[in-house]
Amino acid sequence: MSIRQFQPRGDRRRGISTRSSFVLYGLLLLAIACQISYPLVSGATLRVITFLTVYSAAGLMATHSWLSYGPKYTAIFLLTTFVFSLGVEMLGSRTGWPFGDYSYSQSLGIQILGVPVVVPFAWIMLSHPVLVAARKVSPQWVFLYGGVGLMAWDLFLDPQMVADGRWSWVIKGAHVPLESQIPLSNAFGWLFAGIVLMGLLNLILPKERRKRGANFTAINLFLLWTWFSGVVGNIFFFHRPGVALIGGIIFGLVFLPYLFKTWFGRPDDF
Repeated sequence: MSIRQFQPRGDRRRGISTRSSFVLYGLLLLAIACQISYPLVSGATLRVITFLTVYSAAGLMATHSWLSYGPKYTAIFLLTTFVFSLGVEMLGSRTGWPFGDYSYSQSLGIQILGVPVVVPFAWIMLSHPVLVAARKVSPQWVFLYGGVGLMAWDLFLDPQMVADGRWSWVIKGAHVPLESQIPLSNAFGWLFAGIVLMGLLNLILPKERRKRGANFTAINLFLLWTWFSGVVGNIFFFHRPGVALIGGIIFGLVFLPYLFKTWFGRPDDF
């Protein structure tokens, strides 16, 4: 009998070109750099950094989807996510359903039907990595896993944007535990909207990847950074330990199974 040391199998697909890698990881580094600088600036500079953070991360996700799945996948993903998020945010800001009673400030720039243009790009930033994780971990329950993933991400995002005056809430009932500025209805709204969007994307987007395409390293690093920065940033820079605790636990419960399966599962099973 012999004992062999276990080593996870590598991804057998051929990689992308050096130029494509430079663009992909350049966008990743830009998005992370913007988030690092976020608590260090204020005023007009902070507003610019907010836009750069969202647009660079959305560009990262669009680039990765193109390099990994191709232009048709990317076009369908971008159009569907943009239209869906614009519609649900327009409905939410006008009627209070499904998120609760909130309003956007003018600091988020140009608006479409009352919704800042940057907001749908934030949905794009969130949706691609969450869909990747959901398809990897729970192929039969992508809609539910993905919905929880989007809700978990917003537990970090919403308190930060409210604190900086990007939008405001009218608290009419219970609030998110340890996040007194965010109504509990927002978490349920994100869960509902996330379930619908993830189910729709999983239904209409192909699962086959390019034989010569990007692996998921950039996505994994971005998810890991989101978790780490959400916890560390809220404890040491924003002084919101409640946000760090609640967001860290729930996002971790979503992210850790994906991380485990990425390390020890089949690298090319979706």
